[in-house]
Amino acid sequence: MNSPTQDPNDVKFTPYEPAKGEEYMSDAELEHFRTILLDWKQQLIGEADRTKTYIQDESSAMPDINDRATQEEEFALTLRTRDRERKLIRKIDKSIAEIESGDYGFCETCGVEIGLRRLEARPTATQCIDCKTLSEIKERQNQGHT
Repeated sequence: MNSPTQDPNDVKFTPYEPAKGEEYMSDAELEHFRTILLDWKQQLIGEADRTKTYIQDESSAMPDINDRATQEEEFALTLRTRDRERKLIRKIDKSIAEIESGDYGFCETCGVEIGLRRLEARPTATQCIDCKTLSEIKERQNQGHT
């Protein structure tokens, strides 16, 4: 039951091939990403439902204290994973809202195109690769790393 936070690459899709001269973030591209995001969200929600059922089914009082402690640690790890996924669902919802508003696919820092392949790899990306790299460098420097 203890699975890592789901990766968008677990969602199966055919990479989008824009038509010659197709405008970036055309209606067809936006629909492609809306489908990826909605499918990913459904997988995460399904996993949360399975976790809830699993914990309810397995939460029997165990007479052995060591077995009980092991079970509680397993539940705690599973719930931490689900918490990360809950935060990820919020990011997915934000990306879907950006599709609706016409802001999806553009870097929130500099405004350039994020790019189809980067968005397929990380559909909730909000920065182009250059701004994200710079942001990570600054973050490391602020934490005292060089």
